[in-house]
Amino acid sequence: MQQYEAGQYDVIVIGAGHAGCEAGLAAARMGAKTLMLTLNLDMIAFMPCNPSIGGPAKGVVVREIDALGGEMAKNIDKTYIQMRMLNTGKGPAVQALRAQADKPLYQQEMKNTLESEPNLTLLQAMVDELVIEEGECKGIITNTGAIFRGKAVVITTGTFLRGEIILGELKYSSGPNNQKPSIKLAEYLETLGFEMERFKTGTPPRINSKTIDYSKTEIQPGDKEPRAFSYETTKFITDQLPCWLTYTNLQTHQLIDENLHRSPMFSGMVKGTGARYCPSIEDKVVRFNDKPRHQIFLEPEGRHTNEVYVQGLSTSLPEEVQHELITTVPGLENAKMMRPGYAIEYDALVPTQLWPTLETKKIKNLYTAGQINGTSGYEEAAAQGIMAGINAASRVLGKDEVILSRSDAYIGVLIDDLVTKGTNEPYRLLTSRAEYRLLLRHDNADLRLTELGHQIGLIPDERYEKFIIKKTAIEAEIKRFRSTIIKPNEKTQAVIQEAGGSPLKDGIRAADLIKRPEMSYQKVIELMPSEQELPKDVIEQVEIQLKYEGYIEKSLQQVEKLKKLENKKIPDHIDYEAINGIATEARQKLMKVRPLSIAQASRISGVNPADISILLVYIEQGKIAKLADTGSAVAR
Repeated sequence: MQQYEAGQYDVIVIGAGHAGCEAGLAAARMGAKTLMLTLNLDMIAFMPCNPSIGGPAKGVVVREIDALGGEMAKNIDKTYIQMRMLNTGKGPAVQALRAQADKPLYQQEMKNTLESEPNLTLLQAMVDELVIEEGECKGIITNTGAIFRGKAVVITTGTFLRGEIILGELKYSSGPNNQKPSIKLAEYLETLGFEMERFKTGTPPRINSKTIDYSKTEIQPGDKEPRAFSYETTKFITDQLPCWLTYTNLQTHQLIDENLHRSPMFSGMVKGTGARYCPSIEDKVVRFNDKPRHQIFLEPEGRHTNEVYVQGLSTSLPEEVQHELITTVPGLENAKMMRPGYAIEYDALVPTQLWPTLETKKIKNLYTAGQINGTSGYEEAAAQGIMAGINAASRVLGKDEVILSRSDAYIGVLIDDLVTKGTNEPYRLLTSRAEYRLLLRHDNADLRLTELGHQIGLIPDERYEKFIIKKTAIEAEIKRFRSTIIKPNEKTQAVIQEAGGSPLKDGIRAADLIKRPEMSYQKVIELMPSEQELPKDVIEQVEIQLKYEGYIEKSLQQVEKLKKLENKKIPDHIDYEAINGIATEARQKLMKVRPLSIAQASRISGVNPADISILLVYIEQGKIAKLADTGSAVAR
């Protein structure tokens, strides 16, 4: 194939899934001339799995992306068919939005956004190789011989690297939804010396809505209260579509048991590691054989299609078994399958080969984001995409790199987990992974990250000014609550008694009264001098920040302790082999991950507190560190 020079760009993004879209838009909006290549322009922002955005932890990530200036939140706000707030009966630390997407419209809107971005060029092409010169990535080469030069490259290939679809006894080379796989690029990355792992994911069948008996299912409507992911959204979709709930039964489970020998998951045909938190129906029936039923959600894929996603019935059983399997579920006795479920295996990069900026340690100016880094989920991909795009553009434009800490955002937790700990299965973000989840709430993503988004150049001045107004109003109202004394008069006692609380004996600050479980912001302001009515989002912040003040303060104290360790940087040139006293496993892990700080080193599996103590002594005592436990000295 004859090669030719096809163009020169600042940033080149390979792939146009959820990671690629955010990476490309971030780089372009920051001022970098950006090229974005995809195998198929009709598959931009495609949802090969469930047609939804958000959920526990994931919904917070979408808001964080928005607070930084990303696109996912705005796009789903324009295209959802249903919006719900989850965990409303629980505390604010675990509440999160989840939206059902109009799948075709979501793609269409995102494609239009990309095409409308002045600094971004879209191109349909297959990338086979990278241009590597003296350890730096300086461009890409397509299968047609086109050479595009770039100062930074971001790979966001999703599940396409050496993808193979598995359906019963059938196995063939393919990307998701029967798209072309990316084989040569996977092979090329191996030749560069990157360590790869084989992962697996899967989807359920899609069925025809007209063949479902909804009278045998339970309706799952959206919230009546208008909600949005983006802080900029002011128009809300009101004509929402319901989802529906049904269940598997003993007949379903018996059919699966009888055909387990034909399931690629159990026959040995599947070699890749699957996602623990998104198991197939075969896996659920085997692992939880004491359960008489499992939930099945029927989720419409859009307003103008009859396809319904059978959430909870992910399977790679043979096609004829899937037909029969569907009819065992109440409401689906006569349902017609439009697409069978399948499993897909693909190559992923071992993520400990990345810096926290998502730049590869092996090749300078080469970044990776999304499922290629071992994650699952659209939201996790988009989060990595915006950070990789920001850092690639920052490198090109001579700006400082951006690394979010674990106390800054769920995005920080996600990336730190990947690059520090790695993953031996498709990684899913969970609220339990965040040690500071009371700080990383759905409601305060803008307060945490808008300032940074504005500094980077992704949050425009007009939006930033509105944010400052909101922030100022919150601070003023909290100050008012702290300075106002509520006296135990007749009105006060009546309001408290009506709320179910015990009467006051002495005067109390409004900031302390609102901490009572039975008291809300609205009840307390009845007892305060009247002020101008505040917006709902300001009231929400005032109430949460005051009610949970003690817990938030404890979390902030922990963050301050962590920052001291984060500020203890580890020199790039450190020679772990020269440090006596560190355990062999710890030395090997430290050499592999090459942590940037003592805090990051302490989070590496296999590195113990004793190893950290020795490392601290070595770093803090300069060129010669005398190790008391060995009596030896090591040269730095």
